[in-house]
Amino acid sequence: MWLNDTIGVIPKNSWAIDPFGYSSTMAYLLRRMGFENMLIQRTHYELKKDLAQHKNLEYIWRQSWDAMETTDIFVHMMPFYSYDIPHTCGPEPAICCQFDFARMRGFKYELCPWGKHPVETTLENVQERALKLLDQYRKKSTLYRTNTLLIPLGDDFRYISIDEAEAQFRNYQMLFDHINSNPSLNAEAKFGTLEDYFRTLREEADRVNYSRPGEVGSGQVVGFPSLSGDFFTYADRQQDYWSGYYVSRPFFKAVDRVLEHTLRGAEIMMSFLLGYCHRIQCEKFPSSFTYKLTAARRNLALFQHHDGVTGTAKDYVVQDYGTRMHTSLQDLQIFMSKAIEVLLGIRHEKEKSDQSPSFFEAEQVRSKYDARPVHKPIAAREGNSHTVILFNPSEQTREEVVTVLVNRAEISVLDSNWTCVPSQISPEVQHDNTKLFTGRHRLYWKASIPALGLRTYFIANGNVECEKATQSKLKYASEFDPFPCPPPYSCSKLDSDVTEIRNEHQTLVFDVKNGSLRKIIHRNGSETVVGEEIGMYSSPESGAYLFKPNGEAQPIVQPGGHVVTSEGLLVQEVFSYPKTRWEKSPLSQKTRLYTGGNTLQDLVVEIEYHVELLGNDFDDRELIVRYKTDVDNKKVFYSDLNGFQMSRRETYDKIPLQGNYYPMPSLAFIQGSKGQRFSVHSRQSLGVASLKDGWLEIMMDRRLVRDDGRGLGQGVMDNRPMTVVFHLLAESNISQSDPASNPNPRNPSLLSHLIGAHLNYPINTFIAKKPQDISVRVPQYGSFAPLAKPLPCDLHIVNFKVPRPSKYSQQLEEDKPRFALILNRRGWDSAYCHKGRQANCTSVANEPVNFSDMFKDLAASKVKPTSLNLLQEDMEILGYDDQEPTRDSSQPREGRVSISPMEIRAYKLELRPHK
Repeated sequence: MWLNDTIGVIPKNSWAIDPFGYSSTMAYLLRRMGFENMLIQRTHYELKKDLAQHKNLEYIWRQSWDAMETTDIFVHMMPFYSYDIPHTCGPEPAICCQFDFARMRGFKYELCPWGKHPVETTLENVQERALKLLDQYRKKSTLYRTNTLLIPLGDDFRYISIDEAEAQFRNYQMLFDHINSNPSLNAEAKFGTLEDYFRTLREEADRVNYSRPGEVGSGQVVGFPSLSGDFFTYADRQQDYWSGYYVSRPFFKAVDRVLEHTLRGAEIMMSFLLGYCHRIQCEKFPSSFTYKLTAARRNLALFQHHDGVTGTAKDYVVQDYGTRMHTSLQDLQIFMSKAIEVLLGIRHEKEKSDQSPSFFEAEQVRSKYDARPVHKPIAAREGNSHTVILFNPSEQTREEVVTVLVNRAEISVLDSNWTCVPSQISPEVQHDNTKLFTGRHRLYWKASIPALGLRTYFIANGNVECEKATQSKLKYASEFDPFPCPPPYSCSKLDSDVTEIRNEHQTLVFDVKNGSLRKIIHRNGSETVVGEEIGMYSSPESGAYLFKPNGEAQPIVQPGGHVVTSEGLLVQEVFSYPKTRWEKSPLSQKTRLYTGGNTLQDLVVEIEYHVELLGNDFDDRELIVRYKTDVDNKKVFYSDLNGFQMSRRETYDKIPLQGNYYPMPSLAFIQGSKGQRFSVHSRQSLGVASLKDGWLEIMMDRRLVRDDGRGLGQGVMDNRPMTVVFHLLAESNISQSDPASNPNPRNPSLLSHLIGAHLNYPINTFIAKKPQDISVRVPQYGSFAPLAKPLPCDLHIVNFKVPRPSKYSQQLEEDKPRFALILNRRGWDSAYCHKGRQANCTSVANEPVNFSDMFKDLAASKVKPTSLNLLQEDMEILGYDDQEPTRDSSQPREGRVSISPMEIRAYKLELRPHK
């Protein structure tokens, strides 16, 4: 969009030479943005070899679910070890290096490590040099099908001076002139862009059909094979698998997600602020924020760099990324806390400006860029009430048990009509084996919040004819004697080797000696063995990129430590601070079951790991959690790609342990022969493996002293205290088939999708900065419910935004739609559908969606389909194969759209308040 606004260009060719492995989701997104071609480089060296032998380095990438060939995109894979000049002119780096003229003496770059250096091309040597170069070109060309050959000419940090650019150009032009003036050489060489290459290649493919017998090709470009799947895990040589970066710097991988969902929440609020507003005065507040909104988009985008979210940057660069994200997070939270006042009608827009302070603040705050977020405690003094406002960023109503931190236990919760709401109070526990309790309390209640809407609650201390929050009952097994029972709770001793917590759907059984989860007993009496184990790899050769363990992970938990169970009205929790051989354990955990009744949370097991891999006791160690289940998955498991699709993974004995580790941005599951499925949903990106039958292990943090020789020049030692949150789900399906025999990826269940969305799009909580006197009843500003009805459960709003907020007012004259709505219809496994219908899931998207009655009090008009980058109007080139909303508004189908499962669709539209 920036390129288009600035220089009027819409790119069609993707160049990505440095990500460490490639996801097929990227191919999908680029295709639906109107891209035609991709160039990639870092894929497993054995795979390159195999593709090269069959001349398959250029192929059509197709999505695994796509039967209609609508997702095809042309891909050129570079054939050799690297993308630098020694590894791009041909197969022999020692020769190619001699044609990197920036390595001639007199330039600042290193000379050729192979001993023979480039020399200036002259009339005397041009014939010998040209033939040598052409020989490399000819050898490289045997790996590809066509006569059109691409030779990239560059490297990192190149072309920094005119002299350098001139040296490359001058020498190559002389070599090209020689080749082109000798017809006997049968070659033509010239400078060109990526666009020139792909255009020439496609023209040649139109003239000559390079298809192989029996090959499945594509109508997109004839003559090339089609291929599905992704390119993980990458290895560049020997046993050097790049699976370490899936986990490196996990603290910032978590911040990335928080910024992502906060930005999305702010975009949605901005859209409603402008949508409900059709007077210039009320545009003042949102438009005063556009600069910061744009900065937040850019800071998030910047961190998606292949040395950003991957955790493979130098410490000071990580600090810069972190500071940028932190600044944007704070800006967005301030904007949202002001926006809720306008949306709830608490304050009128004209009083509101970017400068005026807000009544509310975010309940979760971060003191600095590398600090864990803390909950702001509500100081509930007698006679006071505190307003809490909840924002639901999802497209369905949320019934959810929510929590805030309070500094006293005698307290009540009321809804916006001042009706009593049942609540529970529990002591706050912390990762500190000398002081388990902080003296503060967690207050829980069940909230109901409209889709994309707001709801108000009050926390009151004093005369409000309501039951006080019920206190949890605590039980403990601990070496503390006497046990420091926090007032006003009652504590009793756990006297057996196992303990349980339960709700109406499941019972969790724990081993008291080491505080770990043993099994889940389901409502129907069946059991899933979980066998939770905390372990560590010792890895003196690992680095930011590479995972190179010394053998298998060893369990670190010993009998002893502290276990505290807390049971109450809404939440049952087991807190475990395990005993390890270190004085301070590198982790502690809280495992929760909810009893909200008819909430999604009731169906999951929530585990929160507090991880502190700090200090040199943990040098060259990598911390994992392993779930040893009784699911017979036969070493097949599934992990997600970009939270968008699942990929089938198989564990192979013939490759080393580190090669069997895969990325897990948000979900992994194993499935047994009887259809039983065990899933782990994660709130952040990590790495996952299934090394033995029934095992699912996830790496949570790593601390590595040395550099692993891939260009970073340092280890990863800047670990920070952090929280890793998982939702575990054990399901059984209704149609039983053996997953090991099915080569295709499996989809998550509908329930699984909803759980992932709740984890990745949590409720945003805002609290009043000042308390009110309880006797003063605040005027009613209870809720904001913008949708006419909740969307179907499998339809997800990826974003609802104003793409160019700074030009919002000017665009009205141009009569262009100023809003964008991006929708994804989730693909789900219908063998599990009966589970997905629980927890407020009323409908699925079998019917077309109607934009005209989606919003309450807002009319949508000028609905136009567009590409995912919002720049292409011609839908043909994007490949979508289904019905479009009709352009002609006289037709009754205006604004009705059908979306196929797995598709992401973008629409431009205009919003106006109903007259």
